[in-house]
Amino acid sequence: QVQLEESGGGLVQTGGSLTLSCRAPAWTFSSRAVGWFRQAPGKERELVAAISYPGRKTYYKDSVRGRFTISRDNVKDTVELQMNSLEPEDTAAYYCAARSYSTLGTTPPEYSYWGQGIQVTVSS
Repeated sequence: QVQLEESGGGLVQTGGSLTLSCRAPAWTFSSRAVGWFRQAPGKERELVAAISYPGRKTYYKDSVRGRFTISRDNVKDTVELQMNSLEPEDTAAYYCAARSYSTLGTTPPEYSYWGQGIQVTVSS
């Protein structure tokens, strides 16, 4: 069973930064697009950022563009989400997800593999 592992979440003040990392022990992100989703209580899961394989194309939700950066290291087989200028509205559980294809996907059903999620809390 494929298991994606997220790390790097936590509590930060408004304006602070966090870096989320995603890895897949005993598996590989090779040839797969990867996305970071988030879900706040009572809200739908939404795509925050995504990156194609090998990494030429990226997607960002409008509200995070310019603050968040998604990147991948195809040698280390990891994907990161650098989050700067964090706002209370960024508070949510963040999920790493991978597709079975190298091209970008923008909706949850397009991703077949998911992590368990990690909490990001931004205090005002």
